[in-house]
Amino acid sequence: MWYCRHEIQLPQPLFFSAASITGAFSGLIASSIAKMDGAADLEGWRWIFLLEGIATVVVAVIAFFVLHDFPETATFLTEEERAFVVFRLKYQGQVQAKEQTRTQVAQAEEFGVDIVCPLYGISLFLPTIIRNLGYSSSKAQLMTVPIYITAAILAVFFAYRSDRLGKRSPFVVFFLLMMIVGFSMCIHVESASVYAGVAACAIYPAFPGVIASASNFYRLKDAPGYILGHALELAFIGAGVVAAVVLIAAYAAINQKRDRAMQEGERDRYTAKELSAKGDRAVTFRYMY
Repeated sequence: MWYCRHEIQLPQPLFFSAASITGAFSGLIASSIAKMDGAADLEGWRWIFLLEGIATVVVAVIAFFVLHDFPETATFLTEEERAFVVFRLKYQGQVQAKEQTRTQVAQAEEFGVDIVCPLYGISLFLPTIIRNLGYSSSKAQLMTVPIYITAAILAVFFAYRSDRLGKRSPFVVFFLLMMIVGFSMCIHVESASVYAGVAACAIYPAFPGVIASASNFYRLKDAPGYILGHALELAFIGAGVVAAVVLIAAYAAINQKRDRAMQEGERDRYTAKELSAKGDRAVTFRYMY
């Protein structure tokens, strides 16, 4: 709605890296708030939920008023700027379609779930996993910081490279395979290997009901190895690799079909306005993968 196809990936990690960096500093903040244990007859973890929850609500209320959904309604842009943004998107086939019933959508949803589920599974339970390696709660919170910072930096860097090269799938598949390596290391219960494996799992530029499902992966009775949780994450990542390959094959086939159609002169059958109205179904549209 705001960015062209060749520049769409970089804003994504900037958004998700904010969450990653927040995760890093939340570890620092949580370790400090936890020291309030007993204040007002509340446990430390309750204070963490209260204070961080209040901050989230405040930001959400502000965002409701300052964020704009579409370029056409963005009041911070001039009339000329709004027209320019709409124009550059329109002639890339990125106007809103009336129907969304394509099989690619279902494939992309499966792909997204296979990435997000392992991401939230490891993120939600990262301090618990580290604590069960024998570290104190405060130290476990602090040890999540370098993992999140590394994830944020790599997410932005590789998204920038992806936009510059115009390639998506090589980076996605590479990081999915990296996640497989990380979770495989986590299944090994030796402390050093687990922490290194967690670092590998945190490399989630392959991104950003799923959270609810992931929250049941890491059960207390499976500590300290959490073999079941890591194995389930591996299964989702493996499914993500399969979904990525299916999407790549589908996009390649569609692009080749449209190349042949262009050679046969199908482009001449439509006006520029008609092609724009077709969006990503236009014969001139090519998927980036």
